[in-house]
Amino acid sequence: MAATTDTGVATTAPAAEPVAPRRRGFDLARYRDLSLVPVLLVLGVIGFIASPAFLTTANLLGVAQQSTELSLLVLGEALILIVGRMDLSLESTIGVAPVIAIWLVLPTSGGRFQGLGLLPTWTAIPVCLLVGALIGALNGFLILKLRLNGFIVTLGGLTMLRGLQVAISQGQSIVEIPNSFLYLGETSWLGAPAAVWICLVLFILGGAALAWLRHGRALYAIGGNAEAARTAGIRVDRITWVVLIIGSVLAAFAGILYTGHYGSISADQGSGWIFQVFAATVIGGVSLNGGRGTIFGALTGVLTLQLVVNVMTLAGVPPLWNQFLNGAIIIVALIISRFASGEQE
Repeated sequence: MAATTDTGVATTAPAAEPVAPRRRGFDLARYRDLSLVPVLLVLGVIGFIASPAFLTTANLLGVAQQSTELSLLVLGEALILIVGRMDLSLESTIGVAPVIAIWLVLPTSGGRFQGLGLLPTWTAIPVCLLVGALIGALNGFLILKLRLNGFIVTLGGLTMLRGLQVAISQGQSIVEIPNSFLYLGETSWLGAPAAVWICLVLFILGGAALAWLRHGRALYAIGGNAEAARTAGIRVDRITWVVLIIGSVLAAFAGILYTGHYGSISADQGSGWIFQVFAATVIGGVSLNGGRGTIFGALTGVLTLQLVVNVMTLAGVPPLWNQFLNGAIIIVALIISRFASGEQE
């Protein structure tokens, strides 16, 4: 194409060069769900080197059993984080829900713990789950209806529920446990603890709901931009409220499994667990800002934490170093997860 310069001389503009199609590289962000799998493989190799007992069926089933209660808390917290909220009170719900249930169904006897005996013993599990639902509903009311800060509300709930647990149990361990609790915590199905199968099914259901159900996919929309989701016709408050209730019910169910597994409820059951819960969800790729993360990623986060503890135990690491090494490996796993997921923020 000809063009005229200021001096009046006609020149020919260079033809535009064809733009080569951009080659799409290997996008690690598409595989963020698998970002902790290399970490798990490395831990497996280290564990085998540390002790041949690592790969035995008994050890692996023991790790799975010990992961069940924490995994349910992580599942509940992951759903809540994806929708753009957080719940610190799950740590206390795992203890206070079974304590209240046993308090209501255990008849008054000569034992150390005096129950009210208001309900039949067979109602222990439904009552425990109902207590969890009520805690989640109360959190939802305070956060969504009264518009209180969710962090402060659930932090206050954590403290209040912990105090209620200690008050009802009188600061002592409760060893009078209903048979229904013991069954779920001690029985095995097809050679593996029943709790492991139950948690596996719940994780599959949670992952399927987020992937294929309309309301499950709405969690990502709400967590990403609540106002845009509301404009699109999504019932933001209702769905968020339901998620808070589900999270608390999962925490209460974790309390049932934990109580049945160990055959008692300690006065501080669940104390300090919230740090592990957030560590597992974050290194598993669930964003604290909402709208991002998967159930499978959260599960790999739980397994990473539990394998770290197991490997250190088999390696004979003094218990005094466990907390330091656990925290250090969490940070390393978080760094690996961040780069493997392709995050640049």
